[in-house]
Amino acid sequence: MHYLDYAATSAVRPEAVVQAVGRFLSDVGASPGRGGHERSIEAGRICFRCRRGVARLLNLPGDPGRVAFMFNATHALNTALRGLLTPGDTVVITPFDHNAVLRTVHSLARSRGVEVRMVPGAPDGSLDLEALPRMLEGARVLVVNEVSNILGTRLPLGHLARAAHDAGALVVLDAAQSAGHLACDPAAEGADLVALTGHKGFLGPQGTGALWVREGVELPPLLTGGTGGDSRLREMPDTFPDRLEAGTPNIAGIAGMLAGIEHLGREGIDAIHARTQRLKARLRDGLEQFSGVRVLSPAAPDGTGIVTILCDSLEPGAVGRRLAEEYGVLVRTGLHCAPEAHRLLGTLDSGAIRFSLGWASTEEDVDGALSAVDQITRSARVSVPPSPDA
Repeated sequence: MHYLDYAATSAVRPEAVVQAVGRFLSDVGASPGRGGHERSIEAGRICFRCRRGVARLLNLPGDPGRVAFMFNATHALNTALRGLLTPGDTVVITPFDHNAVLRTVHSLARSRGVEVRMVPGAPDGSLDLEALPRMLEGARVLVVNEVSNILGTRLPLGHLARAAHDAGALVVLDAAQSAGHLACDPAAEGADLVALTGHKGFLGPQGTGALWVREGVELPPLLTGGTGGDSRLREMPDTFPDRLEAGTPNIAGIAGMLAGIEHLGREGIDAIHARTQRLKARLRDGLEQFSGVRVLSPAAPDGTGIVTILCDSLEPGAVGRRLAEEYGVLVRTGLHCAPEAHRLLGTLDSGAIRFSLGWASTEEDVDGALSAVDQITRSARVSVPPSPDA
């Protein structure tokens, strides 16, 4: 099997992650803040270490308690956007946003009259930066998807954040495809809120994620309920992280996410990224040599290990099935929950085929994928009869 779908989830995880989840369930199993006994206290320690690990890995300043656990990046983005945007506000987005943003702002436009503006983009993953100041006039929030989940390209967060702050807007960063995949310093570059997931670059289980909120940014909770804190209050507490963490979190998953973060710390994100980029270049260069294959992803050395393609005259879903069933190459096809990016690429009707490399990818995985694509496209050319005019 050649797993090349890390942009969807790190289905291949370090053994330490698997062991951490099992160890929590067998040796701890309790919830933090829901008792004074040792097991509950140990669950609290795991949560604290994981918050601190997220903050250290992303160089997030201040109290690690500003890192609130979420169930995924979608949960974090909904918490941020639904908390910040009030009736009549304006939010600025880009064509590279995920449906976690697109559907949320569409919902807020309908329910609260929020105005949505989209910065023009290009198929190479860039934005019309000259149009940005005009788009930001009077805006409350700019959403930045740091890395495109279709192209693997990286947006200039620092430039975008400076323009947003000059206009008086807050910056919400979608770090689902960047956190853990490449070295990030989002707070220093100007992000005010950072939404991330635990099951991709952080190598943890599904059902984990976090939202960091800069000190001084007020954010009402998306959910209300028990926090394990002062139960006499009828309102959610003002203090973080309790303000945003209603209900029992996924502690087993958090234990696994902590183990994933610790693995990244030992291996080094820069080292993993450099290795991934070498493999990406090998994959991309190989695919570009094949007749009938169109590579949509730019080289993007500062991006992630995503290479998205089309195969002439072949439906992407059919190619994906053949890759999996005949060659053991696991990829993702379709629209990847990012329809505006596909609209830019001209693939909104067809979708595309996405290969995405990760921490455990190897040259054998890349070569297996190249061999499979070569054979599939060759067989397609053989099956097409020559033109009568040929």
